[in-house]
Amino acid sequence: MTKVETVALFRLFPSLRAQIPWSVLGEWPTPVQPLTAAALQSDYARDGAETGEVGGVGDIWVKREDLSSPVYGGNKIRTLEAHCGLAVAQGKARIWSTGAFGSNHATATLMHANRAGLAGGAMLFTQPGTCTAQANLRAMAASGEAVVALWSVASLPFAIISKRRAGDYVMTPGGATPTGSFGHISAALELAIQVDAGELPAPRSIYLPAGSTCTSAGLLVGLHVSAALGIGFGDGKAPLPTLRPVRVTPWPVTSKTAILALARWTSRRFQSVVDRPMDLSWRRLASTLDVIGGQLGRGYGYPTPDGKKAIAAFAAANGPKLDVVYSGKAAAGMLAAQRRLGLGPALFWATKSTAPLPQPDAAALKALPPGMQRWLEKAPEQV
Repeated sequence: MTKVETVALFRLFPSLRAQIPWSVLGEWPTPVQPLTAAALQSDYARDGAETGEVGGVGDIWVKREDLSSPVYGGNKIRTLEAHCGLAVAQGKARIWSTGAFGSNHATATLMHANRAGLAGGAMLFTQPGTCTAQANLRAMAASGEAVVALWSVASLPFAIISKRRAGDYVMTPGGATPTGSFGHISAALELAIQVDAGELPAPRSIYLPAGSTCTSAGLLVGLHVSAALGIGFGDGKAPLPTLRPVRVTPWPVTSKTAILALARWTSRRFQSVVDRPMDLSWRRLASTLDVIGGQLGRGYGYPTPDGKKAIAAFAAANGPKLDVVYSGKAAAGMLAAQRRLGLGPALFWATKSTAPLPQPDAAALKALPPGMQRWLEKAPEQV
């Protein structure tokens, strides 16, 4: 199998190789694994008794997107493969990411851009200084790539316009466009192939953090494409799972309408390059999408008590290491929903890289903008 054939999108639609620029950065497919259910049940039985939610969490599996690359993994690698491929095809020299100081997407961009033949850059605004966020910014400093501090999120549109006028390729936060979502269409197709191969049971629900919505929109479309192809789900097979993104950024960014809007935009782009009739209508996509709230806490980037409990529960269940900003809150939402809904099996989409992060030297830290240096010197945010 060639490197490009490891991307499920191109394995199933070979004609797209000539139509969609791509830079393969990840190691596909990412594995799936079951969690030790007894550890999750015992940890949450006590909390459930206090709230009246006493149902079990059921059979839970994990899609190990955290292992997508030993350089820096996570779900953002799939987004970057499409964006970097397009940047190279357009003859760009540098690709800029945008987001908060501890952005996973920005970290992934600076760690992988040179692997696609590009210089990297990050334009960032402040966020609560958790251990996870501070570790990401230190890794960005260690990359040696360009890091710019924005005075406010309100200045982001002007920064994007400026860099694009300079001839660079600039992504919106999270790379949340149809280009980025194509990578997650491929992820859903990859999962469907694994279900058909018997690597995991067909999930009834899929849980993941909803931040920029790029992953959610792409997975939603990709699952329906899988069913149309008769792979994993659909007629004569298991029913399509319900995608249940858990909000880690506030409404309306992560509203059901916002996710569906990007999914429909992505589906129209997909149908324009694939000569095969499929029902990817708004109504059809909406029928398998259920956005979960209640886990945001004080806001984006702030840890929550439930998120920390979920992180500990995953560790006890032999699961991947989760973070307090994204995956911990998503895991808390999943465990609460599974107790309430009584559905199973479920699949958790592990989006946070677990690859070791590089450490900057003193000179690299000093090269950061002064505001970022002060932010790193503060004690991490607590619950």
